[in-house]
Amino acid sequence: MEKTIALKPAIELGFVPTHAGFLAALVPGDDGRLPRDESGEPTVIGAVRETVDRAAVGVTSVQIPVFPGTNPEEWDMMISALKELVPAVQLVIMMGGVDPMDPADEEATVAQLLPPLEAAKRHGVRHVSATSVEQWMGEGAVRKEGADFEAAVEQLVKVHLRAHREAGLAGSCVEAWHVEFLRPGEFTTFTDLGRLWTFVKAANAALGEPFFKCLVDAAHCGDSALDIPAHEALIAEIAEGDGLGVIHASAKTTRGCLSSDDGWIAALIGAAARSGKLSQVFVEMFRHDDPVLAGLRELDPRHGVDTCDGRDYPQVVADGLAQVARILNNHVSRGHLPTA
Repeated sequence: MEKTIALKPAIELGFVPTHAGFLAALVPGDDGRLPRDESGEPTVIGAVRETVDRAAVGVTSVQIPVFPGTNPEEWDMMISALKELVPAVQLVIMMGGVDPMDPADEEATVAQLLPPLEAAKRHGVRHVSATSVEQWMGEGAVRKEGADFEAAVEQLVKVHLRAHREAGLAGSCVEAWHVEFLRPGEFTTFTDLGRLWTFVKAANAALGEPFFKCLVDAAHCGDSALDIPAHEALIAEIAEGDGLGVIHASAKTTRGCLSSDDGWIAALIGAAARSGKLSQVFVEMFRHDDPVLAGLRELDPRHGVDTCDGRDYPQVVADGLAQVARILNNHVSRGHLPTA
């Protein structure tokens, strides 16, 4: 498609191809291979190509969720192919079956973190992200408060610094590790931006540099207990402390079309733009009928609402990219972002 929107600020604008489906495109089979289409090409590559082609604005980066159990050579092949479609590739490390807060799971946690970090180094990946503070929808999880929360933060700092050391990230191509909190029900303890910032501050203090960043996902922010003004204040504080990382433009609850986010995306991008530290925005949508997300639909049936309005998912994501590009361009016009 002809690129009819020119992105004005020096911002990385991209997307996370979760709209292609976790099982259909991202989760490896028992043989460690990524899902493939009829031609034998990994499904995620075709999903990225189609969305990039449809977007009315140039896509500068993609974030690819990577799962434990994937053969490293699959990542090598995937990253190389994606670099032919977009200038930059980032990895989002997905954790499975381990609780990073639990000292008993430290070895297993580090074992899951190291292979994708090593893949990032092999391919010159500058930014990695991870849901590396808690187990997703951990059965029987109890919210940690007080001394228990402090102990959890201490253990998380230990785990992340150990992974940083053992992966040899110091002085490598990897410039930052963006950490994501999730909404209540998906996580139990790290369910808002303030709690995430507590960990990120501690990790950076222990490391001696602002390497770890807060990944601000508008969907999770909108579904947390904090309102928009609280998030605007937190984003200003986090940016001042050099902890502001990737922004996910994702609609709260539905995780579908950005028209359903009730104003969160524009508000949080605006706060980040005004902070002077906004550098990366990624559109992220989930399929409303993805079988992997059945548990979330049970948790909140609104998560399963079809927001496509007659379009297919590549077009919904392409439309989201155009919408976010317009938001960013208007922050240039209003003097909040410098022109590239």
